[in-house]
Amino acid sequence: MKRDTDLIRLLLLEREGEEPKPNLSGYTEAQVLYHTALLIEAKLVVGSIIEDINGEIAATSTLRLTWTGHEFLDAARNDTIWKKAGEKIKQSGVQATVSLLEELLKKLLKESLGLP
Repeated sequence: MKRDTDLIRLLLLEREGEEPKPNLSGYTEAQVLYHTALLIEAKLVVGSIIEDINGEIAATSTLRLTWTGHEFLDAARNDTIWKKAGEKIKQSGVQATVSLLEELLKKLLKESLGLP
């Protein structure tokens, strides 16, 4: 399954307790499970992954965001900045890592605040 940064952002917003709750209806249960497992593996959230006998993800449980998860979400929270970052990445024609995406988000956030 391909990593979906939009879903990652929505799951972080949901875990934080964003109101109104982010709309996940466009995603399958398998996509949500997979991406929640990615959040746990990336240490953006504290949680556990339960696998079936074949090593497939059967369930996940998350407790809270980590410091790193809060930092990423704070950079990604603003819809305008999130869309700008997505457009820049799309225009470049390359796949960006989550850490590169976070750097870009922070740069755009600084620019919006008039910081160098």
